[in-house]
Amino acid sequence: MGMRILAALAVLVSAAVHLDLWPDVRDNHVIGPAFMLNAVGGVVIAVLLVCWKHWIPPLLAMGFGISTIVAFTVSATAGMYGVHEHWSGFSVWAALIAEVVAAVAGAIVLYRELGARSEVAVADRQPADSSVL
Repeated sequence: MGMRILAALAVLVSAAVHLDLWPDVRDNHVIGPAFMLNAVGGVVIAVLLVCWKHWIPPLLAMGFGISTIVAFTVSATAGMYGVHEHWSGFSVWAALIAEVVAAVAGAIVLYRELGARSEVAVADRQPADSSVL
């Protein structure tokens, strides 16, 4: 459960940063809605990570972290829809670190849960002990 909480907190930090930066980009017809979607989606993913013990929320946390990092990297290198970001400032580094943590923690949770399921499946397929007969 601890790794799920870590992933949820990381997603929430990234969502909070995007919500904080949203007023600066809200007039951009693509980036403005994307920042708001990131903020709302982050809250939803965080709630799902804590409340729903399924493999989908950690997968969403991984996708959230990776896709946000990729979008920022594109914005910082080539620019995106009129926005050319830079690798500087507290918000940039706070969000980047949070997104890396979200992706890694989500991957760990996913690995643990899918690994535990495969171990149960293998145990279910083991033949019964024949020495009992």
